[in-house]
Amino acid sequence: MRPFAYERAEDASAAVEALRERGKGARYLGGGTNLVDLMKLGVETPDALIDVSRLPLRAIEDTPDGGLRIGAAVRNSELAADRRVRERYPLLALALLSGASGQLRNLATVGGNLLQRTRCSYFQDISKPCNKRAPGSGCPAIEGDHRNLAIIGHSDSCVATHPSDMAVALVALDAEVEVQGADGARTIPLRSLHRLPGDEPQRDTVLEPGDLITAVELPPLAFASTSTYRKVRDRAAFSFAVVSVAAAVDVADGVVRDCRLALGGVAHAPWRAERAEEALRGQPATEDSFAAAAGAELEQARPLRDNAFKVPLARAVIVRTLTELCGA
Repeated sequence: MRPFAYERAEDASAAVEALRERGKGARYLGGGTNLVDLMKLGVETPDALIDVSRLPLRAIEDTPDGGLRIGAAVRNSELAADRRVRERYPLLALALLSGASGQLRNLATVGGNLLQRTRCSYFQDISKPCNKRAPGSGCPAIEGDHRNLAIIGHSDSCVATHPSDMAVALVALDAEVEVQGADGARTIPLRSLHRLPGDEPQRDTVLEPGDLITAVELPPLAFASTSTYRKVRDRAAFSFAVVSVAAAVDVADGVVRDCRLALGGVAHAPWRAERAEEALRGQPATEDSFAAAAGAELEQARPLRDNAFKVPLARAVIVRTLTELCGA
């Protein structure tokens, strides 16, 4: 690992200023559960780390409208254990508990979780070309090992997937991200935070250089108490999603009045399944309706040579998740 400078910021404004002063070679350090690994691999070679893990952003607070405001430095384990999260947003608690090991969840922060980099093997191997790591060098995954990569929204430049479970649940909940930047504070809908690769796969998010995530806000959603998160992975523990589904459903008299559905493990960003949601609203809460909704969403899938299995897998996981959630 290359030598680097280390600085601990006292508040968000000081962190933003410290990063600006250190220049483009500086990075924020949260829990470090992804960044430090990438530094060991030589993928990330920062000149300086600005430690933001001890900023006063550790609170989980009720908002006046009945939602929650979650500080960016809250640990994943703390958020998963919070009673309000477990009761009002169970899909979020389940998503957190399905990610990583208990030890990693004790370190990982909310802000850092959102900014995880892809686990595509070509991105993590600096001896290989990768447009995300070295723009213009190519994407060997398209013809190489892409079994667990994207089936929706990918481009000729990149077929990587986003690794976060938590982000999938937050996208389903219409969460918003509070950001502190050089020009002040602003709010970004979480579903707009992560980018599809296009011809700039090196940019995972719409954040500008120096932007610091300070909080995530969850709006109130009464039917989120009827929600869940299901993750299919290659082994029972400590593995990233092959396909995952975050779902919340409002059913009355056997009819779906409203729903939220998001997918993980299928795209460069957490994928809000808007076509499936639209297909479900007003329909009977039956397995046939769930299958039709899944089909509507997955019509846009463009699988690669070795990951076409993800399409029927995603369809099956959506149907089973909704069926169990609705007791259909």
